Amino acid sequence: MAASLYIVIEGEDPGFDIFVNGRALARNEESLERLAGTLRQRPLLDFFSADENSMALLLEQGAGNPEWFGHLPQPQWYSATEGLQTVTTLLKFLAANPAAFGSETLPVVNELREYERVLRKAEVRGLRWHLAASWR
Repeated sequence: MAASLYIVIEGEDPGFDIFVNGRALARNEESLERLAGTLRQRPLLDFFSADENSMALLLEQGAGNPEWFGHLPQPQWYSATEGLQTVTTLLKFLAANPAAFGSETLPVVNELREYERVLRKAEVRGLRWHLAASWR
């Protein structure tokens, strides 16, 4: 199964496309977490929150435990500005160090740019967000 880290925007319809691939970011999450720590930024997974919709999707995909569904905490939401701080710092580092993740650098950069695009739109609209995961 391939994991993907995707963005969830608070509310029903943010009025813009929120699709991000997130597979390269999921594959490289541990390295990105270490890099974020080195750069004194919050790791991307600090923005993770499981809500009913994402957990239902995980269960539908055969991942997770159905017993969790009844015991989920309220989803956590974060300002887009907070997420942008991490994303833009990672992008700046990778622009200066294009071999940082070897052959994975370009896919990671492309997905971070997708995150940046979505988070900038969310920031302009004052919308909050969190990360969710799926396995396919």
